[in-house]
Amino acid sequence: MRNIFLSMILLLLSLSIYGQKRTTDKKLESHIKQLIQGFQGDVGIYVHHLKKNKEVNIQADSIFPTASVVKIPILVGIFDKINKGQLQLDQRFLYREAQKYGGSGLMQFFKDSTQVDLKTLIALMLSYSDNVTSIWNQKLAGGGIQINELMAGLQLQNTRVNSQTEGRQADWQKYGWGQTTPKEIADLLTLIRQGKVVSATASDQMYRLLGNMFYDERGLSQIPPTVKTASKTGSLDDVRNEVILVNAPKGDYVFSIFTKNNQDQSWGKTNAAEVLTRKLSKLLWEYYK
Repeated sequence: MRNIFLSMILLLLSLSIYGQKRTTDKKLESHIKQLIQGFQGDVGIYVHHLKKNKEVNIQADSIFPTASVVKIPILVGIFDKINKGQLQLDQRFLYREAQKYGGSGLMQFFKDSTQVDLKTLIALMLSYSDNVTSIWNQKLAGGGIQINELMAGLQLQNTRVNSQTEGRQADWQKYGWGQTTPKEIADLLTLIRQGKVVSATASDQMYRLLGNMFYDERGLSQIPPTVKTASKTGSLDDVRNEVILVNAPKGDYVFSIFTKNNQDQSWGKTNAAEVLTRKLSKLLWEYYK
């Protein structure tokens, strides 16, 4: 009896967060399956039209490396601390050269002892996918364990920070900095859009920050610049990921495309996974507009 009662509670909680059951858009699913034929790598795609409550799920419950998309869960961790009064957006910090870390971003080029506020750290992490500020923000958010607890509280069972997180060494070796599924990361972005992450105010602020992407040559390039979007990309040699929520005229839609084990490991606009991402984004915009 106790197990039945707990199951009912979990079901009601799930419905309160995610709404009614989604149905599959068979026509769109067919178009997307044709689009990905021949792709040399593993691909997972999730699409959800929020107003119609129709979805497409193609390997979207499979776990993929996040690469820099992990910065969305880190963002949630930061705003959880802000909501609790433990951090403030205008709070100032001191950058030290010892924090320098390679890869993408601008903070590594800052002078030692430069003062910077938290909002700038967040903006650099998201807009420029800055690695120095991302590592810094993960620590400010309380580390991977606390961020992962927040993800679990949102019923995201596979979205986790692995790097520098106790007990996740094996996951780090397999997936790198973080892991998620295409569906879970799309749902997380949707929950932020709906004001259901941390608080309504925090969600609004996070959504604004996720709307200022410097790297806009993939899926974002196929959406008119006059249309509001929130998004994040992630890349490794054999990984290309993107999640985008589009405030389209006929109703919001969210989609994510995650790839791994890609044969084409080139860097540039002609990369096969990036070309596929643009084609998917164009298909969805034309389908929903």
